[in-house]
Amino acid sequence: MGAEAEHPQQQQPPSALRPGREAAAEAPAVLGLQVSALIDHVARVDWSLLDRVPGDRGGSQQVSIDELNHILTEVNAHILPSRNDLTPITTIAGGSVANTIRGLSAGFGISTGIIGACGDDSQGILFVNNMSFSGVDLTRLRAKKGHTAQCACLVDASGNRTMRPCLSSAVKMQANEFRKEDFKGSKWLVVRYAQQNMEQIIEAIRIAKQEGLSVSLDLASFEMVRDSRAKLINLLETGNIDLCFANEDEAREVIG
Repeated sequence: MGAEAEHPQQQQPPSALRPGREAAAEAPAVLGLQVSALIDHVARVDWSLLDRVPGDRGGSQQVSIDELNHILTEVNAHILPSRNDLTPITTIAGGSVANTIRGLSAGFGISTGIIGACGDDSQGILFVNNMSFSGVDLTRLRAKKGHTAQCACLVDASGNRTMRPCLSSAVKMQANEFRKEDFKGSKWLVVRYAQQNMEQIIEAIRIAKQEGLSVSLDLASFEMVRDSRAKLINLLETGNIDLCFANEDEAREVIG
């Protein structure tokens, strides 16, 4: 099953699920900044397969669409599906920000929304439907012509995840597209650190702080911190980050 997005002729989400519809009466309490909507292809794999995937095991490293398709082909060829599944791969809306706000909405009943962009392909439709099903407000999600980002999420027997995102051809929200109205009335902005999106991150945080929001920052992966530690330190030293999430490996890279 290839990961290359297709442009369906007839398949469209119901109007109630389309991003950019009329704004809700009240602003969501928590907003998630996900510059590019993302679809996760999640599979449980063994170490022999992980050894054939380039990059450090347990981290996150960008790949091309051809590399992503190759990884998914390897999974389908070598990993048996569970008894109730037709394929070993589960395809769902993903990204740490989307997962956070979806969990807050569906699990805790907290009003949430997402700011970003999704493509007009089948992956974009899946993202919209998944997030809407969990009650996430999509009025700040811009639909754009092009592809939606995708990621292979390979989970080993210990539960450790090896992430291989494909972002190169994905649509994304630009820094000049943020509006004060996107943030007004909300209490928190949830951000994932990403060196390739620093312009958007800095601008979103600037407007959020003007509108009185608190900001949380997820450090993404130890590889991301290692590769762009100086930019991260500069961001943390602005004083605009109210809450920072890091696992042990990410924290070690920050203070190392």
